[in-house]
Amino acid sequence: MNARRQALDALCDITDRGAYANLRVKQLTSSLPEREAKLAAALVYHTLDHLLTIDYYLAHFVKGSQKPVIRGILRLGVCELLFLSTPAHAAVSESVLLTKEVGKDGLSGFVNAVLRNIDRSRAALPPFPAEPAKRLSIQYSYPEWIVIEWVSRFGEMQTEALLARPASFIHVRAQYPFSRDELQKALPVTSTVNQLDDNSLSLASGFDLASHPLFLEGKFTVMGEGAMLACRALGDMTGKRMLDACSAPGGKSAYLASLMKNDIRLTCFELHAHRKELLDKTLMRLNVSAETLEKDAAEYDPAFEQVFDGVLIDAPCSGLGLLGDKPDIRYSKTDADITALVEIQKNILESCARYVKPGGVLVYATCTISRRENEEQLDAFLRAHGAFALEKIPISVENDGQIQLLPHVHHTDGFYIARMRRCI
Repeated sequence: MNARRQALDALCDITDRGAYANLRVKQLTSSLPEREAKLAAALVYHTLDHLLTIDYYLAHFVKGSQKPVIRGILRLGVCELLFLSTPAHAAVSESVLLTKEVGKDGLSGFVNAVLRNIDRSRAALPPFPAEPAKRLSIQYSYPEWIVIEWVSRFGEMQTEALLARPASFIHVRAQYPFSRDELQKALPVTSTVNQLDDNSLSLASGFDLASHPLFLEGKFTVMGEGAMLACRALGDMTGKRMLDACSAPGGKSAYLASLMKNDIRLTCFELHAHRKELLDKTLMRLNVSAETLEKDAAEYDPAFEQVFDGVLIDAPCSGLGLLGDKPDIRYSKTDADITALVEIQKNILESCARYVKPGGVLVYATCTISRRENEEQLDAFLRAHGAFALEKIPISVENDGQIQLLPHVHHTDGFYIARMRRCI
């Protein structure tokens, strides 16, 4: 099965059957030669990244609905025509061949006509809507409900800058006792030290990280700078007892251990058995010692009442801060999902706050850009819990105890971080 057929199957699995893009693309690339794997991955990710734009154009050239497989072929074809460097004749002919390959010979002429018509109309494609939120939604391929929320908060110009952010670099970090300088010298590609956490390196290009000897030996791992800053928000936990309440896949737990040079007593909660297994594997690979428990952080356990000097809650969230790198998240989340997540986050905060010792630190973090999940969640918690107060986060970015990191401003994922001290 060639790259385009593999890409079609993966795209339909993601858009029509709810598969996770990163897992599904990993599956397809593992079965193809390197060159074809790169093509298939590019086709899937670029189509997802421009999906609403592609569908907007198709709606002007195709009347009525299409079967999912034909819709998928047209989406891939338009992506190749408008967003990749594929020559037009190749994009059209390969789409026609793909139509025949999936047993839809009778529709090959239809696919050919639609794509040729779009190719001929490149200079006169339908204009985007004039209304700001609708325009931004179609132009940058983000659901309108997300755009409306961000426009109301940041304004049209800042929202456009946020939506137009370039794809982020791959970030890696060393795991103690291996150092950043040792890692930078050993990497097979050029890297740059990042500004917000100087343990973080941006790679100029990718390589097979998971097979690299130093990765297998636990000397480095992949980690975004926003997640690293959430760990730094706890401050110095050397020799202290620490809880990572929502810990899988384990990167933050491992970074906490690395920051404290392994002089930390670390407990990790994870709700799901398969994710706890992933957590255990991560910690084992990175040579981190920790107590890991299959446990729901939202359910209070009196055995941990006021036990920990520091508690990190990287709460389950909508993931709207990761949309540039995980475009499928855009289409799988709804406004109603936010409401459900807010309740889960509230319960986790309520339970885990009780585990913090007097004088201890509580850090609440998400990888999303959502007032309901972040600032409003924290405001409600502080109003109900007078024992906790915001305290400046010990990172290089100016803050008053909470910060919303923005991709186009801070060059990180869209992380929210809040640090609180328990006074009594």
